[in-house]
Amino acid sequence: MMIKINSLPIEQCNACPEEYSFGVTFSDHMFLQNFDQDNGWNDANIGPYRPLSLDPSAAVFHYSQEIFEGLKAYKDVNGGINLFRPEENIKRFNRSAKRMVMPEVDEALHLDAIKSLVKIDKAWVPDQKGASLYIRPTMIATSPKLGLGASSAYSHFIITGPAGSYFSGGLTPIAVFVSDEYRRAVKGGVGEAKTGGNYAASLLASEEVSKIGYSQVLWLDAVNGQYIEEVGAMNICFVYEGKKIVTPALSGSILPGITRDSILKLAPTLGYEVSEQKLDINEILADIDSGKITEVFGCGTAAVISPVGELGFKGNKHIINSNQTGPVSKHLYDELTGIQYGTHEDKFGWIHKV
Repeated sequence: MMIKINSLPIEQCNACPEEYSFGVTFSDHMFLQNFDQDNGWNDANIGPYRPLSLDPSAAVFHYSQEIFEGLKAYKDVNGGINLFRPEENIKRFNRSAKRMVMPEVDEALHLDAIKSLVKIDKAWVPDQKGASLYIRPTMIATSPKLGLGASSAYSHFIITGPAGSYFSGGLTPIAVFVSDEYRRAVKGGVGEAKTGGNYAASLLASEEVSKIGYSQVLWLDAVNGQYIEEVGAMNICFVYEGKKIVTPALSGSILPGITRDSILKLAPTLGYEVSEQKLDINEILADIDSGKITEVFGCGTAAVISPVGELGFKGNKHIINSNQTGPVSKHLYDELTGIQYGTHEDKFGWIHKV
């Protein structure tokens, strides 16, 4: 299937504004295709960014049949545009679709749609250091019916918008609260799918902890309330004595992050040992307090690397590395962003040129 291009006239297109906000400012164009039982995926097109028209009874509104992804386009040192491991996001998109009983999309067409969309709106890719063009592929159930069951119609669309640092402090350590009351996902549920309901489940706890000075929530497993899973917007890693990076093993309730996977592949080439384990929150906090854990950081597409300077749990504050950014976090951030922006050699073949 070919993608039809319905682009705006050049004189109607904009360039990236000097001031913009992540998730609020959007580029001129979007990709859209629709699915129905008779025709499968059809009418793939890129046209002006525009509202969608949905029936009030559309299944996405009532039964949360929805998935999404997040990746970025980076302007490299030579003025070209790089995508970082987009094929992994596309594979995860289809895994999420399968879990949510939604039709998979053609991976080659999905990648072509992303590249074509970014190329058309290349003027929206920011020039500033640390900035990028955020890309949000989404699929929603559109069948106009009430009644529990998988939809028979879907829309798959992609929008983009300029993005700076996800956290306002950049690489400044953030404070994270370990939730002892709420749970986000359970093994056998949809925790490993990138679906909106997982994030909706995190909102109450996130709002509550923000009022007491915390930026994010660290979730524990739903069965025992003992084992570390992930932070609301990213996976989590612990550094032992500046040498060993440990992250929770994927359990079926943890999102398999692309940045997480990249760190597990990149870190050994930089001299670090890596390990995926079942991590007990009490043991981790004891290792922080004793100084065995020298750094903690979150990792994800939006933030890349986000150092954690404090973990709050059951009324106690556990400070990591004197609330300072550690050398391992900085090293990994520099190496990853160096590959993304083209200042470091891409030894893994992760970069796709637009």
